[in-house]
Amino acid sequence: MSIITNIEDLRVLAQKRVPRMFYDYADSGSWTESTYRGNETDFQSIKFRQRVAVNMENRTTKTQMIGQEVSMPVAIAPTGLTGMQHADGEILGARAAKKFGIPFTLSTMSICSIEDVSKATDGHPFWFQLYVMKDRDFINNLIDRARAANCSALVLTLDLQILGQRHKDLKNGLSAPPKLTIPNIINMMTKPRWCMGMLGATRREFGNIVGHVKGVENMGSLAAWTAQQFDPALNWGDVEWIKKRWGGKLILKGIQDVEDAQLAVESGADALIVSNHGGRQLDGAETSIRALPKIVDAVGSKIEVHMDGGIRSGQDVLRATALGAKGTYIGRAWLYALGAMGEEGVSKCLELIQKELELSMAFCGRTDINKVDKSILLAGTYPT
Repeated sequence: MSIITNIEDLRVLAQKRVPRMFYDYADSGSWTESTYRGNETDFQSIKFRQRVAVNMENRTTKTQMIGQEVSMPVAIAPTGLTGMQHADGEILGARAAKKFGIPFTLSTMSICSIEDVSKATDGHPFWFQLYVMKDRDFINNLIDRARAANCSALVLTLDLQILGQRHKDLKNGLSAPPKLTIPNIINMMTKPRWCMGMLGATRREFGNIVGHVKGVENMGSLAAWTAQQFDPALNWGDVEWIKKRWGGKLILKGIQDVEDAQLAVESGADALIVSNHGGRQLDGAETSIRALPKIVDAVGSKIEVHMDGGIRSGQDVLRATALGAKGTYIGRAWLYALGAMGEEGVSKCLELIQKELELSMAFCGRTDINKVDKSILLAGTYPT
C-alpha cells in the first residue's frame, strides 16, 4: 500500500474499496453539485500570513466544544448509512474518536444503533443527531434512548425537512433497501474485502429505526415509512419542544442565514452549526466558509458557532477557526478514511488533520489554538 499523506489519498483508496452506490452516496451533492464543490474550493482562496523567528515550542490544539474538552476543534459529523461504507462503520468511527479525544456524532439514519455504539465504546459519551419525524412517539423514544446511552449532546438537524435530489443516488438505485440491480451486484463482486466484512457486520439495516417503530421490522417496510416521515412542517416551536424534552446540551445544525442564527440564539441552544448539509440539499446555496464570518459577527458573542462543509485538512480547520468557528466537523473526510481502511483509516485521518493544523498554526506564529484569530490570515483573501 502506498503511504497515506492526506485525505485525498484516503478518498482514492475508498473509491477502490467501497461499492459504487455507497461511495457515490457519500461523495455527491444535489443537482449540479456546485455548492458541494464550492464548500471545498472556497477554502483555497483564504491565504495565511507566514511568520518567522517566533518560539514554536509547546504547541497545543486542545480546546473546548460546548464545554467539553477536545484534543482539537474537530468533531466527527453525523453521516447516514455509515455502516455501508465499511462493516460496523459507526462503531469504528466512535472508537477512533474516543481514542483521539474528539466528539463522535451518531446519525438517526445510522446502520449501527445508539445502543450498539454505546456498548462498543463502554458507555463513553458521544453526541446524537436527531431528524424530526412526523412520528412524535418515535422522536420521544429516540431522545430517551440517547439519554440512556449517556449521549452528552443532541445535534438537531434543521435543513432536511424535505430531501434534495442527488442524481447519482437515483442512477445507482440507492434507496431503502438498496436496489440490487445487475450492475450493482457486478460492482459489489469487485469489492471482496467489503463483501467479506459485511458478512460479519453487526447490522445491515437502520438500527435506530428497524424494530423501534410499529410495523417496521425489516428494510422492506422501512422504505414506506421513511418516504413519508421527514416533517416538512418543522418549525421553531418544535425546536423549543425538543430542547425541553431533551434537557441537555443542544446544537442546531443547518444554519446559513443571519436571521436564522438569531432565531437559534433565541431558542436557547448551546451552539449552532453553519452548514449547507455538505451541498446535498439546496444547490446554489452559499458555501459554509463564506457564510461563517457574518454569522460569527452577528451572534458569536451569544452562542457558540461551529461549521461544517468542505473540510479536508488541518489547514481548513485553521482557516475556519481564524474566522471565528469554535468547532468544525468532518463528514466526507472521515467516510473516505473509513471506507479505505476501517478504524485504522479514521485514526489516520484524525492524525493527519491534527498534525497539519498544529504545524500550520505554528508557521502563522501561534502555538495555542485558542489564540488564533483573523490576524493569521492575509487581508483581502477571506470573506467578511
